[in-house]
Amino acid sequence: MSACELKESLDVVLNFDDKDKKTILIVDDEENNIQLLKRTFRNSYNILVAHNGLEAIDVVKQNASKIALIVSDQKMPVMEGTEFLKIVNETNPQIIKILLTGHVGTDIIVSAINDCNLFQYILKPFEPEELKIAVESGIEKFSMTEHNQSYYRELKELFYKTIRAISNALDTKDSYTNGHSLRVTLYSMILARELNLDAAYLEDIEIAGLLHDIGKIAMPKSILCKNGRLTDEEFVVMKSHPTRGEKIVINIKKLHIIAEWVKSHHEKYDGTGYPDGLKGEQIPLAGRIIALADTYDAMTSTRPYRTALSHETAINEIKRCAGTQFDPKLDELFVSLADKIDEARKNPEEYYNKYSLLGKNIDFHITSEAAIQSSSQK
Repeated sequence: MSACELKESLDVVLNFDDKDKKTILIVDDEENNIQLLKRTFRNSYNILVAHNGLEAIDVVKQNASKIALIVSDQKMPVMEGTEFLKIVNETNPQIIKILLTGHVGTDIIVSAINDCNLFQYILKPFEPEELKIAVESGIEKFSMTEHNQSYYRELKELFYKTIRAISNALDTKDSYTNGHSLRVTLYSMILARELNLDAAYLEDIEIAGLLHDIGKIAMPKSILCKNGRLTDEEFVVMKSHPTRGEKIVINIKKLHIIAEWVKSHHEKYDGTGYPDGLKGEQIPLAGRIIALADTYDAMTSTRPYRTALSHETAINEIKRCAGTQFDPKLDELFVSLADKIDEARKNPEEYYNKYSLLGKNIDFHITSEAAIQSSSQK
């Protein structure tokens, strides 16, 4: 290695950890091209190098979180540029991709655009200044996307913390129901996951579970915490909490659908529930799921007027109410999950962290009408 090449190699190593610079990956099988590109970009960016597609895939696997942009040659041994970029796009679509090609064939360009999410292609021979402009534009796009994603994650985290805070405030209002909303959400998530619902629908069920009793937040404490059974008049007031909950949640713009689920969690499959006397599949799927979880938790929790029932007794009661209080198919599935439900009941915080989607670092979605219709057919 010449002194000049050694210096360039050291520059790459030293620059790689410069957190103020974005990182680009150069992929080319010709050393002269690599050196030209390194000289062009080393003052502005951290640089990684690979000499073919397979080598580059390994580089991306090890450094995906650092790489902002890839400049790849098309014609290389082992793997062509478009094949490499297509593989990268499947796992890291956020990385900006620029293709260098000496061939103007439309099939290559169309493939690159459609399959690789290509940002730009540049024909060889190219002027370094032309490539610099393309890379700068690509880095600018990456930075904007990165900023938006970071902002989106922060909004999601704030939203989730707010939902949890409301749920906790509600649960602590009555010492006998402390933790009720979290447990209902947990049991609902366990059941819903067995239905193979999409992630967006599961997120919405999690929100609905945490907020299902939000209408009780305005309930008089004399009713909510009464040390004994409610009178008929008091029960009428208590039965208003699903409707009150709907009115609260529907004011949150993106939770209109969830408001309907909150309202429906005391409906019964045979039509004898409240507040609307919905029957069968008139009751939203999420409402039917939460109804099972809510009833199980109510039976296995100590209340002022009775001690908690055993897990076995509660499961037998749920089994008995299939087709009357509960959707018979969901009832059967819930009973089949009895052991898992019991384990979760004994350690709800640990299991909630395992099943929660909102608490994890994933994109936040609100379920679409189409997804709801699809899920309701399952």
